[in-house]
Amino acid sequence: MEGLGILEEMGELARRGEAFALATVVWRQSPSSSQPGSRAIITAGGELHGWIGGACAEPVVIREAQRVMADGTARLLLLGTPEQFGGSVPDGMTVVPISCQSEGALEVYIEPVLPVPHLVIVGDSPMARTLASLAGALGWRADLIRGPDFTTGDAGERAMIVVATQGHDDEDVLERAVAARPAYLGLVGSRRRGATVLGYLADRGVPQDQLDRVRVPAGLNLGHTTHQEIAVAILAELVQLRASGALAGASAPAARREAADPVCGMTVATGSSRPVRYEGTDYYFCCAGCRQAFEQDPDAYAKRETRC
Repeated sequence: MEGLGILEEMGELARRGEAFALATVVWRQSPSSSQPGSRAIITAGGELHGWIGGACAEPVVIREAQRVMADGTARLLLLGTPEQFGGSVPDGMTVVPISCQSEGALEVYIEPVLPVPHLVIVGDSPMARTLASLAGALGWRADLIRGPDFTTGDAGERAMIVVATQGHDDEDVLERAVAARPAYLGLVGSRRRGATVLGYLADRGVPQDQLDRVRVPAGLNLGHTTHQEIAVAILAELVQLRASGALAGASAPAARREAADPVCGMTVATGSSRPVRYEGTDYYFCCAGCRQAFEQDPDAYAKRETRC
């Protein structure tokens, strides 16, 4: 995948609301298999689409891309041995040692592409319209939907849903909202009204663990407020929860499993090569040369790894 293929894949991931990172080679030192301008997409699950370099660079770029996505900050990497660069590394650049047999080096810029927050507001009150306007001012995707028109398909697991139907079929709307399993679900109304709605849904067989995730009333507790201030309180709660990481997707991908090559020390994805089993432990290798060296004297390398 390269050129337009990379751009098309980025567009598709963005449309699905999935986080990913874009890695671009900005410099190379021969003999590296990559070229300046080479690009790759790294998904949150650790899949790499495109070309960024060979077996030495790929696992390092995937690992660093996942860190970039986690903290939301771009990073400029210099991949090679520290001796290749000496004291000439600019401030702000991260040097990642790799033991590549070709003795090549790469400079890779990795930038996060995080999904725009998706807020679904169900209702047609002045408060609902104010909330949609405020969310839009933050650059969020805000959908304002009338209660009768709302369906479970209007929101995914990463979305935030605020039910503001205010007595107009609250129960039916909230039941559909619960079925969407969103990252956040709040009901605008008093605690007493919320208890009545949730009790009705429990009697209808909606699982209690799903009902327990409904926040009633939605928003921070600011006491008696106007409808504009209620909108501010709800948005403030959503911003607070997002900043704390409490609204992570319900189906986050499993962490990528890695191991250190016992011969050269390079990071290797455990699913990318066949391991060598020695004294009950599986060892993974970046290349055939490291595997051969280990097989010729496994005790020396196994002991070295134990000491580390």
